[in-house]
Amino acid sequence: MMPDVFPGGERRRRRDRLFALEAEADAGVWQERRKAVRALLSRPLLLASRDEGVFFLVRKHRDWIRTWFAQHPDWQLVIDGEAARLVKRPARVHDGTRPCRERKSGQPLRRRTYVVLCLALAHLVRADRQETLARLSESILSMAAADERFHQAGIKLSLDQQETRRDFVQALRLLQDWGVLERVQGEEDRYVQDAATDVLYNVNRPVLARLLAASRPPSLVVTTNFANRLSALDESAAFASDSSVRNKQLRVRLFRQLLDDPVLYYDELSEEERTYLDRQRGSILPEIEKATGLAREVRSEGIAMTDVSGDLTDIGLPEEGTEGHLALLLATFLAGRLRESAAVTLSFDALVARTAALIREHHHRWRKDVRESGQDRALTHLVVERLCALGLARRDGDLVRPLPAIGRYALREPATRPRNGEPLFE
Repeated sequence: MMPDVFPGGERRRRRDRLFALEAEADAGVWQERRKAVRALLSRPLLLASRDEGVFFLVRKHRDWIRTWFAQHPDWQLVIDGEAARLVKRPARVHDGTRPCRERKSGQPLRRRTYVVLCLALAHLVRADRQETLARLSESILSMAAADERFHQAGIKLSLDQQETRRDFVQALRLLQDWGVLERVQGEEDRYVQDAATDVLYNVNRPVLARLLAASRPPSLVVTTNFANRLSALDESAAFASDSSVRNKQLRVRLFRQLLDDPVLYYDELSEEERTYLDRQRGSILPEIEKATGLAREVRSEGIAMTDVSGDLTDIGLPEEGTEGHLALLLATFLAGRLRESAAVTLSFDALVARTAALIREHHHRWRKDVRESGQDRALTHLVVERLCALGLARRDGDLVRPLPAIGRYALREPATRPRNGEPLFE
């Protein structure tokens, strides 16, 4: 019985520690704690050299922050003089709606870029304190060529093509943004045009060692099925029969989803999860609001923890530019269709046709290439991807279904219209 008794005792000690730390806090302390928590949620790897202000706050309040994350979403916080790493693990490991994006361009990584990134990390683990782009790319190509599974999966890496070299550069930019690499000499952007270009980097090994967020080392996972491998990386996903441990697992999963996901829809929960949430909602939601400054929005279809200031999310709606305006217009269109029928589903081609009509109407305010052939489909893909990431729509193959949260973008007939004659949003 010891394995079941110890976790309960540990939880009680963490809870008592939280009570003691919170009893001493005034309004100013809470403001600093929220700022630190929000910084870690939006950027789980903070560097002392780059994020000096919030890094100082995380270190100042590390006892409370570390205990809070351990007690509620069961995320580990590791801090030293160089970095603060929040080891986040998602509630749903199979959710592919929010891919890794390059911070500068905002573009999601392509499949090949993921491969290059992972192989680069595998090389850097064994590399010296300094590394060059030439040695790194040579090692990546050698590892890919030595494993037949890359060829079987259709992954071809060759420096003869600019597209592949662009994937290399995108992966290197990510590693620099994460603080794993620091460019000493050279410029990797030239590498896309000239494969002979070389760049010298410093390797930050302490930061590199903190990147992996799995509970179990990937090398110890023996299953070859991709979905099963993902689940196996998080040991906490295992079902527990003991009621107290199982309740803890349910609470952790709900905390993670409310902190990480734009919307928690009730129809995505099991009956057990929904029952637990109904019982514990009165304690879970205030706890999140107190620590993060997020505000609850509870509807009949689900719960969203909304960010009033808008600085906690990496993508939003509305946003400026052609894609942002189009996303808002398509969201309004889908919200109107959802109002007509709660079970509405549209084909992707129908949305492309809607985009084409909007391009004809608004092209004089959008970027110049918007009328080129294929732009209607490419833009629709980007917008649908964004709506799915925000929990406003769900795509299943060629079908797109608007979700209830998109209803806030529906048009209504106002009692009075603004001066410009444009309709108001709900």
